[in-house]
Amino acid sequence: MCGRFVDPNLRGTEFEHSELRIDPIPRRFNVKPTQDVLLFAKPELVAYYARWWLVPSWYKGELKEWKATTFNARIEEAAQKPTFRAVWRHGRCLIPAGAYYEWTGETGAKQPHLFSAAGNEETLWFAGLASRWNELLTCTILTRAANADVEAIHHRMPVILNAEERDAWLGGTEETDLLGAETRLRHHPVARFGMKDDGPELIEPAE
Repeated sequence: MCGRFVDPNLRGTEFEHSELRIDPIPRRFNVKPTQDVLLFAKPELVAYYARWWLVPSWYKGELKEWKATTFNARIEEAAQKPTFRAVWRHGRCLIPAGAYYEWTGETGAKQPHLFSAAGNEETLWFAGLASRWNELLTCTILTRAANADVEAIHHRMPVILNAEERDAWLGGTEETDLLGAETRLRHHPVARFGMKDDGPELIEPAE
């Protein structure tokens, strides 16, 4: 799964342009579900901010009453799930991240680990789905079975796309079994931190 991540550093990249017309959020190192996150969607990779916890457009209740855990969606099942079925066809997006966290150990003494790109590209591009509920744009991060770089820490991982896979995902491919399977990641333990903690020190290797 993916329950916390680090905002991407897009300065100096093709995505840092004034014409995106987005209000900058100071970079965060402990992004949590229900917070606003940056995503890119077609056409032409337009940038939006969306609430990270998807609410389907057909939901008629109050936001606080939506109890389903929908900040992640399993890519193996999303196309068939009523919550995600429509946005699987029409709401595909990319959610950039600088890194993400997973935990090991027992409740009360869990050890966080930071996962980041092992290659030259710093940004991790998560496959996402976006849903507009009333006037609120919401999103979810897709997950898949962990590959060899992740499985020692957790059995699931975000679907992290390379450039070719990003085009295929946004283009509507239904051949999703291997998306993100070859992603190369590195990880290291970091100091334990709380829900409200933030700052670059969170990603430093634990002593």
